[in-house]
Amino acid sequence: MSAYGPPGGGGGWGPPPGGGGGGYGGPAGGGGHGGPPGGGYGGPPGGGWGPGGHGGGHGGAAGYGGPPGAGHPSPPGGGNFGAPPPPGHGPAMAGGGVQHGGPRMGGGKGHAPAPPSDRTRRIVGLVLWVVAILVGTIANILFFGLNIFGSKNPGAVAESMLFGAIPALGMLLVYLPIPAILDRADPEPWWCLAMAFLWGAIFATGFSGFANTIFGEIVAATMGASASEFLTPVVSAPIMEEASKGLCILGFFYFMRREFDGVVDGIIYATMCALGFAAVENIIYYGRAAMEGNDTFAITFVLRGIVAPWGHPLYTSMTGIGLGIARESEGGAMKIVGPVGGFCAAMFLHAVWNFVPNLGGSVFVVSLLFWFAFVGVFLVIVIVLVRRKSRIIGEFLRDEVLVGNLAPHEVALITSTFGRFTFDGKKRDFIRAGARLALAKWHTSRAMKGRKQTISVEFIGPMRQELQRLRQAMGGRVV
Repeated sequence: MSAYGPPGGGGGWGPPPGGGGGGYGGPAGGGGHGGPPGGGYGGPPGGGWGPGGHGGGHGGAAGYGGPPGAGHPSPPGGGNFGAPPPPGHGPAMAGGGVQHGGPRMGGGKGHAPAPPSDRTRRIVGLVLWVVAILVGTIANILFFGLNIFGSKNPGAVAESMLFGAIPALGMLLVYLPIPAILDRADPEPWWCLAMAFLWGAIFATGFSGFANTIFGEIVAATMGASASEFLTPVVSAPIMEEASKGLCILGFFYFMRREFDGVVDGIIYATMCALGFAAVENIIYYGRAAMEGNDTFAITFVLRGIVAPWGHPLYTSMTGIGLGIARESEGGAMKIVGPVGGFCAAMFLHAVWNFVPNLGGSVFVVSLLFWFAFVGVFLVIVIVLVRRKSRIIGEFLRDEVLVGNLAPHEVALITSTFGRFTFDGKKRDFIRAGARLALAKWHTSRAMKGRKQTISVEFIGPMRQELQRLRQAMGGRVV
């Protein structure tokens, strides 16, 4: 059996056109954040930095968005984060912020430097990513080599693979800008998107290719070739492919926490990872189809490149949504149910898509109508989530205007639909820094309501510094 499986046949990297093989602490009043009992940002009711004074006073509310004390809780958008610090809360920072846990200089490109605990986690994640990419590279070299040199006509197979790479990679020029447009409110760093794309293109394809081929060979030896051709795409491919892609989103969720804010980020990383996977997978299918003739190639390209190019992104986005729900949850069962349910949904959708062609051509055509309807509904959901994220950013920047850290027109720029689509790099960095500041405050507010710790509070002060630095770099005014 072929490592990848010909179009319409068994084994390999995913469903070919028409069916067949699949594949691949204490009241406030002293001390800074993280200080000893008796002072601490986000203390219990009666303390904090909200109205009612520092150190509890007459039982004022806890800090920004914190749990209510004896008095009234401070509403979202209150001026507490930007208020001048009282004695014992650390030095004032540029922009009216308060420094938490010692001095931190503003980072470039809209990024605050990571605290030591977070920095260690990010380094570990980077090392694991590099190891996975090396393993995936070796696996893909072996797979492509076996596929070419194990054939009867290696030259023709190599030529067809090169031919298949042209439409497979060329269509990325159409696909890749779409996640960037959807992620306009809080664009992820280009290097994070590149890491996700390369994970899907290199590690996920290599791992699932090996796993699916081994599964197919075992089933063929024990149950027969026909069972292998059915079970590999319907059982093995959904599990192995969604697991290998899902590890990418899980990695960002755990190791790159400040780059993973919620559901929208989960969808964006999932989409980039899946687009990388699909591009490499399509090289195989387009190449194989080209060897069978122009008609076969045309049908394959229409189905995989035009009709259903968002299959893998859609499946893997279910995992991203699940992890995004966990990131946004204040605790409880959703921290587990979200990711597990999302992964199960990804496998289910993938398995259904691979199974339907086995029911016959007429059923497959009808299923395409449901597919388009599902994709349309999913796109509407994504747009709603993106708009929700923009509203959150606007809401949590409102108090920055009140305390003088931002001007109203700067908030309008940060929350605008097309503000980030500019050739001015400093302006893009300013927009991203503003969005990161708002989201850090959002996460901190939610953590305080649940009386939980969050690393997001560590980035509030540095993000204000970064906004000041970028404003000065642009001549003191952002227009």
